[in-house]
This record gives sequence, structure tokens and C-alpha cells, in this order.
Amino acid sequence: MSAWTAHPLVAAGRAFATEVLRPRAGEFDERCAVPRDVIDAMAAAGFLGAALPAEYGGAGMDALSYGLLTAEIGKGCSSARALLTVHTSLVGETLARLGSPEQRREWLPLLASGRKLACFALTEPEVGSDAASARTAYRRIDGGFVLSGRKKWITYGAIADLFLVFANGEEGACAFLVERGSEGLSTRPMTGLLASRGAHLAEVDLDGVAVPARNLVGRPGAGFSFVANTALFHGRYSIAWAGVALAEAALEEMATYARGREQFGRKLRQHQLVQALIADAVAGVHTGRALCEKVGRMRIAGDDEAVNEANIAKYMTSKAAMAICTDAVQLFGGNGISSRYPVERLFREAKILEIIEGSTQIQQQLLSDYGVRRYRIAPGARPAADRP
Repeated sequence: MSAWTAHPLVAAGRAFATEVLRPRAGEFDERCAVPRDVIDAMAAAGFLGAALPAEYGGAGMDALSYGLLTAEIGKGCSSARALLTVHTSLVGETLARLGSPEQRREWLPLLASGRKLACFALTEPEVGSDAASARTAYRRIDGGFVLSGRKKWITYGAIADLFLVFANGEEGACAFLVERGSEGLSTRPMTGLLASRGAHLAEVDLDGVAVPARNLVGRPGAGFSFVANTALFHGRYSIAWAGVALAEAALEEMATYARGREQFGRKLRQHQLVQALIADAVAGVHTGRALCEKVGRMRIAGDDEAVNEANIAKYMTSKAAMAICTDAVQLFGGNGISSRYPVERLFREAKILEIIEGSTQIQQQLLSDYGVRRYRIAPGARPAADRP
């Protein structure tokens, strides 16, 4: 990895976030939508196909470069970054790996160019972390399947053209590609949200939606154990970088405010307790970035342990983002609770990262199971008297 250099799209993403997203992120939050012209600009710049194979029109970015791009876009606007997470990571990368040759030829060029937007339809009104218990059902018919059920909290579901839908049936769990415009499919935008307000969240109803057999992704029965888990690995990697993005954005706001604001005749940055907040934020940002960079390099190397390391990174950066954004609000004092200052929005966005792509509690279960396997003392490695 000594000769590694970041893909040029990383610098392009930084410029786009600085010039377009960050100045308007508060507007997108207030209006509850990342506007279509911004989405089109992201597509035109190549961001939506960044991680997709070059043979299908993508940029073919390596995993580390893609993570860095995700962080740059996320620093500018979390709702814009969410499009990369669902469209590119959860759906695009999953199709690139598990889709049939026909599915890859048909959909990847459309996703890479942004001519079609995709979303990931797993969560339901009564089913979140226990995804294998999804109530959305399918049944076989001649030439395909019929889907019935409801999905909820679907990021970009209000405007997506393609839905990766998970359902249970007689052959076990399955994953399907469902196109907008299919008879029986409808979406309802969700409002009144704490955060992700600009990310076009929706409820999705499937009322007897016919899906052709060619739109089955992967094998029958492998919808959750294989397709969903593969997608969630990509998604957790993206969300881990999202945590770095929010933490770093909050740190920048803290440092800038502390340099300009005066209290008790001194700049805030000269007060020891304020210095402690900033020091903790610096350590959190650097630690989170190092964890994510490690996962990116492991993915490039094809290391199977990248899955566990991505879980660790997602867990740590989501917690760090919440802690740092909380401290940012504290540092800003009364101004911290005003929407005139970005830290109020960053605080709300950070909380979401502790819930999505495996909540903090689910991550703790995964990491505990991993730790018990990975770090147990081998039999015979200590005296018999010390053995349990």
C-alpha cells in the first residue's frame, strides 16, 4: 500500500462539498429534501458510480478512495452522503458482486450514471434489527413472483427508481429488484424526522406487485443470510466513514468558534475546559479515521476479516460522532441549540448513525461474539489450576 494514491474523485468530492453542499446543508434540512439539481450534479461528477466497476460506466474506485469520498461528501451534507450509502454501497456494490450477468448489464450502467436511483428496502414498520423476521411476503407465479407487504424508513425511497426488496416465502428469504411504476407499488414521503430530513425517506407499500423471475437477486432462500449481509457490509463501511465526516465537521466548527468567541476576557480556545473538549474531538476524529482506513486497505487486499473490522469501525465512529457533536453543542452554549449554527444539525444527524446499519446494541452483540471467539486463551496455554 506504500504506493497507494487517492482517486482524483476524492479531491473533486472535497471541492463539491465545500462549494455546493456545506453552504446549503441547512437549507436542505429545512426544506426536507436534497434537490434534484444537486443529485444530478453529483451524478454528473461521477460520485454515484464511484465504487462501481469501470466496465459498467463506474469510476472503479478502490475501497479506501471510496471511503474518503464518502467522508468528504458527508462533511458537506449528511443527507447527500446518504445517497452514496444506499444507491452506491447497499445496492450498486451488491449488484456488482451478486447480481446475475443480465442484472449487471441492465442496471449498473444506469446506476453508475445516475439515470436511475436505487434504494434498499429491508426495514419494516414492525421489523428493524430482526430483519430475518420481515413480514413482507412473496409467492411464486408463472414466470416470477408476487410481493405483498410494507417497508418503512427507506432512505431515498420517495424518489428512487429501483428498490432492492427483501421478503420471506416458502423457499426462504429472497431479494428482488422492483422498479418504480410496477403496478401495486406506492411510496409515501416521511416527515417530522429528527434527522436525515433531506434524504427522501419513505414508506413503501407492495400490494400484489408482480416481479419477473429475472429480478431475483442471488439464490432463493439466501436473501438475508447472503444478499442482505453482503449489502450491510458495504453499508456499514460507508456509515463508518459517515461518522468520521460528522465528527470532523463538528471539530472544525468547534475550532473555528473557539478561535473567535470571547468569554471572561479570553478566547474560548484559551480556557482549559474548552481545550479538553477540542482535544477529545481531535483524538476521536483521528482514531475513527485510522480505523476506517484500516478497513479500506483490508478490503483492497481481499481480507475476510474486513467484515469484523467494519463492524468495529462503524461502532466506534458512530459513538465518536455522537460524543463530539454533543461536545460541539456544549462548546457553542446557547448558540448550539439554534439552527443558525451547523452544530445543532450535526448533533441530530450523529444520533442517527447509532441506529442505522446495525444499532449500537446490535454492534455490541456482534463484537462480543467476535471477541469471545478471537481472544479466548487456547487450551493448555495456562496452568491447570487457572483453568475455569
